[in-house]
Amino acid sequence: MVTETMTAPTPDPVSSVRNTIPDVPPDREELAARATSLCPLLWEDAAEHDHARRLTERSIAAITDHGLMRLMTPPRFGGHGAGAAALLDVAIALGRGCCSASWVTGVLNVGNFVASLFPEAAHQDVWGNDPNARTAQVLGLPARQVEPAEGGVTVTGEWAYMSGSAHAEWFCVLLAHGAGNAAGVHFALMPREELEIRDTWYFTGMRGTGSNTVFAEQVFVPEHRLLGYQAVLNGELTSQDAATPYRNSLTGIFSIGLIGSLIGGAESALRYTLDKAPDRPAAGSTYPTQAEAPPVQRSLAAAATRIDSAKLHAYRIADSVDEHAHADSDADSLTRARSRMESTRVAELCREAVEELLTAYGSSGFNEANPLQRIWRDIHVGSRHAGFGMGIPHQLYGHALVGKDPREISALV
Repeated sequence: MVTETMTAPTPDPVSSVRNTIPDVPPDREELAARATSLCPLLWEDAAEHDHARRLTERSIAAITDHGLMRLMTPPRFGGHGAGAAALLDVAIALGRGCCSASWVTGVLNVGNFVASLFPEAAHQDVWGNDPNARTAQVLGLPARQVEPAEGGVTVTGEWAYMSGSAHAEWFCVLLAHGAGNAAGVHFALMPREELEIRDTWYFTGMRGTGSNTVFAEQVFVPEHRLLGYQAVLNGELTSQDAATPYRNSLTGIFSIGLIGSLIGGAESALRYTLDKAPDRPAAGSTYPTQAEAPPVQRSLAAAATRIDSAKLHAYRIADSVDEHAHADSDADSLTRARSRMESTRVAELCREAVEELLTAYGSSGFNEANPLQRIWRDIHVGSRHAGFGMGIPHQLYGHALVGKDPREISALV
């Protein structure tokens, strides 16, 4: 029975494309085009996402109905077999409409990717009756109140910052399980109806992600819905363990699911500022408009260059993940550390770009009715995700550059 302290979502509207498996999955260009087509709707709903602290039903239904929650779902269950670059394309395109909508889409696709690494019985649980099923996941502290039970374990615990919690049918969390040689951290898959979602997401930005806290009280998790965490992080899965060629690409896929929304938001802020510049006065100067003011032109150039640089870094991460997957090879520790550093640099560049743009636009950009202030808040919060912060990525990359093992600092590499 679901116990929630937030309003439960109503079912998504029925659509002719839901619960169907296409004969030929859409290619990368088609997926990007679908995402781009949703930008006007997401832009229109973005303020409501921010206010309600979750996506509107029409936004989540549109994203799902366009097949954009199936990017990383196993193809035999209707998934598209999309690669990392395709995921990034979609996330950037959706981010131009709404950062929160893009972030949720990225996280739920990454959650489905992690669910795809579980055994076949878990796949049947998740997608057997619904190819559009969505999995939220978070790489937070593992629950430790775990008891062995016949055929699995029972767990009591809570996991904060669960983005997309209002729109997921399944949740993938971490728990500490086992004894002796079997001891360690495991992923665990649990259905929504067995969990409580606590309404804790009262943040300044990325409000529409609904990154609430999920709580489990003596929930039984069968053995087939447990998966060793360290083997996934270390790139030790074989084709017998998981069919997807991306089985050893967790950290790369994880970062791509987040940074696309930041790039898309920054691009949208740039476009908005450019569109308004010909009609806005250059206050305190003799220049007739912002578009003709050299200081504003300089700021626009600086912001655009930062966004271009962010995209170059982001696509190098995606291309590296795709290349190793297609070659059925694992990235070395230096490449993995560099990718985490690059994802952090993407976040920094997007944050710097919107700072530049808001300063150029002027204080009216912070009017509550102006979309720039929402984008500014979203990117400032999103760019401070734990995966990007505290200087850890810099330490990892520097450690690897001098020939040391970055896992001495963090396992998330």
